Amino acid sequence: MHARGQVAHADVPGVPDSRAEVSRPGLSQDPATLVRRLNGVLPRDVRIFRVEPAPAGFDARFSALARRYAYRVADGPPDPLRRRDTLFWPRRLDDAAMREAGADLLGEHDFAAFCKAREGATTVRRLLRFDWSRDADGVLTAWVDADAFCHSMVRALVGAGLAVGDGRRPAGWPAEVLRRGARDSSVHVAPAHGLTLIGVDYPPNAELAARAALTRRVRVLDGPAH
Repeated sequence: MHARGQVAHADVPGVPDSRAEVSRPGLSQDPATLVRRLNGVLPRDVRIFRVEPAPAGFDARFSALARRYAYRVADGPPDPLRRRDTLFWPRRLDDAAMREAGADLLGEHDFAAFCKAREGATTVRRLLRFDWSRDADGVLTAWVDADAFCHSMVRALVGAGLAVGDGRRPAGWPAEVLRRGARDSSVHVAPAHGLTLIGVDYPPNAELAARAALTRRVRVLDGPAH
C-alpha cells in the first residue's frame, strides 16, 4: 500500500528557551526548516510535506470524517514502470458492471463480509463512494471513500469488484455477500501494491474533539442497513 495524503500527529515535549535546545529539530523552529531536516534523515520513499502545531482536540486517526483511497488496475498491456502501484489483471474488465456493483454497497452497513475480524472492534462503516473510472491510457481506478475502514476492507471491496468485472460473478453478488454479515472466503482480497491513500478529511477545528469522541464509540446498526 502507498499513501499520498497520510496525516499523523505526535505529542512532543516543550522546547526550553535555551540555545542548546533550540538548535535541535523541534517545533520552535521555522516549520519549513523542520520539514527539511526531517526529510534529510527519512528513507527516500517517505516524505513529509508540512508540519504545524495541531489544534486542540485533534487526533489524526479518530478526528477524521472520511478517508479516500484509490486502487489502480490495468487490464490491458502492462506498463512495467507502474508495476509498483498498479495491479496487472489478465482479463478484460467490464467497468460498467463494476460501477453498478459498487453503487449497491453505498451507505451505512455492517461490512463484516469484507473485513478481517478483530476482537472488540466494530465492522459497521458508512461507505460514501465506490466508483470506477478509466483514464486516457485505459487504466481503471477504484475510488473508495468511507467515514472509516476496517482491516482489509478496501482491498476486499476491490477484489469483489474484479470478480464482477471479469464475469465470474454477477453485478448483484457483492450486495448479496454484504447481507450475509460474515466474512466470506469467496471474496478475494486484492494485492496491497495497487492501493494508495489519497487523503483524509477533517471537520472544522472546533469540532475535532467531539468527532474523536464519537469515532471511539463502538458502532452498531440501529435498524435495517441504509
